[in-house]
Amino acid sequence: MSLPVRDIRVSRQFYQKLGFEVFDDHEEEKWIILRRGDTMIGLFQDMFERNILTFNPDDVRAVQWQLKENGLELSAEADEATTGPAFLTLEDPDGNPIVFDQSDADYEPTSPE
Repeated sequence: MSLPVRDIRVSRQFYQKLGFEVFDDHEEEKWIILRRGDTMIGLFQDMFERNILTFNPDDVRAVQWQLKENGLELSAEADEATTGPAFLTLEDPDGNPIVFDQSDADYEPTSPE
């Protein structure tokens, strides 16, 4: 889940009180990734207007192929001629944004279920 926040420091403190620990700290750039067990959330100040459901698959291009095979329309696609980090986006029937983001190796992505 990617959450837009008004104040990254205040939100960080709140989620840490809920038991989340900082996983990827970019507070100076106004974003951080927090983890609690298998649950990860991203806090982003001044980057997004809405909450975004985010998955971090090992192979975003395989996910993209499957989504297209299932007849889903993507609003942004990963370049299938490349490898490595990439993302795709789509919206659910209610207009909620969904991102499948294959990040770099340092990010330790997990496959969506």
